[in-house]
Amino acid sequence: MAEHDLNVPAPAHAAAGEHPVVIGNRRLTIEDVVAIAHGRQPVRLNADAAWRDRIERGARFLRERLADGATIYGVNTGYGDACQVSVPMALVEALPLQLTRYHGCGMGRHLEPAETLAVVAARLNSLAHGYSGVRYVLLQRLADLINHRILPRIPAEGSVGASGDLTPLSYVAAALVGEREVLFNGQLQPAAGVWQQLGHPPITLAPKEGLALMNGTAVMTGLACLAYTRAEQLVRLSSRLTALATVALDGRAAHFHPTIFAAKPHAGQAEVAAWIRADLADWDDTSAHRVQDRYSIRCAPHVIGVARDAQSWIRRDIENELNSANDNPLIDPDAQEVLHGGNFYGGHIAFAMDALKTAVANLADLMDRQMALLVDDKFNNGLPRNLSGATAERAPINHGFKAVQISSSAWTAEALKHTMPASVFSRSTEAHNQDKVSMGTIAARDCLRVLELTEQVAAAHTLAAVQAVRLRCRLNPSTQVPAPVQAFIDRVGAQSGFVEEDRPLEAELRALTLAIERGELIEGDAHDRP
Repeated sequence: MAEHDLNVPAPAHAAAGEHPVVIGNRRLTIEDVVAIAHGRQPVRLNADAAWRDRIERGARFLRERLADGATIYGVNTGYGDACQVSVPMALVEALPLQLTRYHGCGMGRHLEPAETLAVVAARLNSLAHGYSGVRYVLLQRLADLINHRILPRIPAEGSVGASGDLTPLSYVAAALVGEREVLFNGQLQPAAGVWQQLGHPPITLAPKEGLALMNGTAVMTGLACLAYTRAEQLVRLSSRLTALATVALDGRAAHFHPTIFAAKPHAGQAEVAAWIRADLADWDDTSAHRVQDRYSIRCAPHVIGVARDAQSWIRRDIENELNSANDNPLIDPDAQEVLHGGNFYGGHIAFAMDALKTAVANLADLMDRQMALLVDDKFNNGLPRNLSGATAERAPINHGFKAVQISSSAWTAEALKHTMPASVFSRSTEAHNQDKVSMGTIAARDCLRVLELTEQVAAAHTLAAVQAVRLRCRLNPSTQVPAPVQAFIDRVGAQSGFVEEDRPLEAELRALTLAIERGELIEGDAHDRP
């Protein structure tokens, strides 16, 4: 993805008729976060008076405990290893701003607009649980960031995933107080000037509000929501491409017989096989070239099914993290307690993202192997070398999909390289206070990179598989292409025509990759959506 290409989603108020996602006193889904991130839905704070009262009571209780002389971490103490340093009452009000400032050291690319909105949505939802001791006005200003598309410039690198995403989230806090730059109306502007345009003064952080904004898992969780949705699309697309490859190779639909998968009852694996069977409905495989197709075709449900089955527990863990109070300390106004703990630790997201990137990289490897069969005339059962569509006279100088297959192999190798689990690379930091950390944000970023590479592989395989089926029909005009396969070919054909003479395919690959990332390529049939 291009860094902050200024393709900012339209402001929420421009989406007439869209129902807002309600924040507060309800459970958010991954789909809620993705809808917010892509500008399809604004947010609205819950109008329930009891919920709002609990938020305000948390902030009041925190003030009361301070007035009583209680020692509260990060409120009247230093941060991290400096928790033994007492902060005099005269400096308590200044402490939150100091936290936001000294963490302004992020590096790397800046998060994309959709990523930034997902992060803000995740942080807002966590604080809305009423365990963070923040004021209602802070939640309002976070909602303003989303609804007015005021996008903090969040560097992607600098978090070890505990104490949460401190450095990247400092850029959200800084935007609220009117410091640093934000992206607004397609332009980089000083945050203070944007708030002035909207008629709101920048917020002054109350005690603990800097810590509450920063000491949580919102970056890794927001990115995980986006990653999950993109992986979900790739699971379905790789299943469909297996059907295309089966037709193109004149293979066997019998490999996907339901009894095979009932005998090995992994639910996701069986579901993938059912998708492929539906795509191959009425496919006549009696004249297939081999008794058994090669593993990348025959075992495709067993490969894709791993990712499909993993989605259930990965969704569970992402949504549990999304719907959690994950800062420290927790403020419970009902029980009148201040609870010092470690909910900022992002271990569940780290493990989920490490697992998801491995499952997705296996999809890249599967699609790359299927494509290798398609282009190789030693294995493709009579198709032209490199899937060239050239006439016999022009064949000697045409090379079809040769270079595309090489590039696909390169993208696959890079995706596989990124599957080293980030969660095992914990580093002791901050004077050994943070001596075991999750690396969840690095795992999420790695997963997004693997997804990007795998989407490129999928785009290459899509072009190659469509070309291969067309060539099969040219070789054997009596070939009956199943209706779902033909509909998919027609959809792709609207973006990329038959490759007869060699031509640069970069623009077509980029367009297809973007369509895959957005989940647009497999929309259509009732069973097209996971």
